[in-house]
Amino acid sequence: MNPYQNLWGNPKVGNNCKIGAFVDIGKGVEIGDNCIIQAFVSIPPGWKIGNDVFIGPHACFANDRVPKGDWKIQGGEVKDGAWIGMNASIGAGLTIGENAGVGMGSVVLKDIPDGEVWVGNPARRIKRKVKRQKIEGPFEKRPWEDHLSNSV
Repeated sequence: MNPYQNLWGNPKVGNNCKIGAFVDIGKGVEIGDNCIIQAFVSIPPGWKIGNDVFIGPHACFANDRVPKGDWKIQGGEVKDGAWIGMNASIGAGLTIGENAGVGMGSVVLKDIPDGEVWVGNPARRIKRKVKRQKIEGPFEKRPWEDHLSNSV
């Protein structure tokens, strides 16, 4: 782990995960195996992140729909193989489907079905049924790692 990470409340982080600097992960968050979470990402309490998930820098997740009065945590889920682009904002209580994608800078206000790619503000579907490339073993190259070095 990096000394510039804020993992408060002992979130559960799986094996072979790469977590960048200045990442804030809240109490009770569960992160699966082989995930990449880049710098300045914020994941508040209530969220569950599946296996083989990529989250780009500055992505932000919400866990409340109305942050005043009777505050209620409404986490969400990012399913296995999903990817979220940089500066994306994901609303409270949502599900990002298996192998689904969110484009950079998108504002997601609805659930994204498995295998679809959504972009924009508000995010809309632009592609259906993305096929996942098979990943063998925990350290095999993933499609999104072509441009990465040891910066994470």
